[in-house]
Amino acid sequence: MTEKSIHLPDLSGRAVVITGANSGLGLEAAKILAGRGARVVLAVRDTAKGEEAVREVPGETEVRRLDLADLASIREFARGWKGDLELLINNAGLMAIPRSRTKDGFETQFGVNHLGHFALTNLLLEHVTGRVVTVSSGLHAGATGIHFDDVNLERGYTPYRAYNQSKLANLLFTLELQRRLEEAGSPVLAVASHPGYAATNLQGRTEKVWEDRFMGVLTRLVAQSAFAGALPTIYAATQDVPGAAYAGPTGLFMRGAPGLVRRSAAAQDTAAARRLWELSEEMTGASFPL
Repeated sequence: MTEKSIHLPDLSGRAVVITGANSGLGLEAAKILAGRGARVVLAVRDTAKGEEAVREVPGETEVRRLDLADLASIREFARGWKGDLELLINNAGLMAIPRSRTKDGFETQFGVNHLGHFALTNLLLEHVTGRVVTVSSGLHAGATGIHFDDVNLERGYTPYRAYNQSKLANLLFTLELQRRLEEAGSPVLAVASHPGYAATNLQGRTEKVWEDRFMGVLTRLVAQSAFAGALPTIYAATQDVPGAAYAGPTGLFMRGAPGLVRRSAAAQDTAAARRLWELSEEMTGASFPL
């Protein structure tokens, strides 16, 4: 599977922001889109790593600092944006880490994976002319719903419980964002993707030795490449898909060619999507601007 199997439009001169683009899926997506002429901004927490990574990306690029665990950093990034933005790709994420808090006091996985991107999207939305692509996970199906009465998981935190909830939140966010865009008469699309099981540095951060070793072995045996894992994001960003579409690998074991895939029943709950949006507004202070 190569990006040549996806018909990619000419993106010459069009701006693209990719969060977490200094490695893994984000870096691979940056390479592909820059190769089609896009002006790619790598939005990263560690700019030194970003500057090192950007050497691998062809064409016009820029590295800007963005810490999704800090609402002040998100607002600063958004204030600095000028001009149109063809694609906002909400790619950065954390997976199955020990309990911790963001600078603003949110459970870190929910705070970074969902709330940070929620705030960033709303703060940049007036600039977006094309699509907002949010990267979720097949593990969203492990969450039966958002824990609205305990969204920071004060009672019963486990690394994967928090991760699964944050990835479900990504899909509910996409669903409600698309509804609001349509209601506002905006041509912008909100879509989502998941990489399947891709070999990136996302895995193996539980700080449990045997669990991390097991994940390392499993990744080497089963996972597809980061490049292949980035293709569903590219598919969602560039192909003729409906609003709120969800793209992912269409083969067995979360591998294979990208296409539209199914999501869990919980990820289709429009009432939960609206409730999550309202909660996210309260927590971040960011709201739909259109």
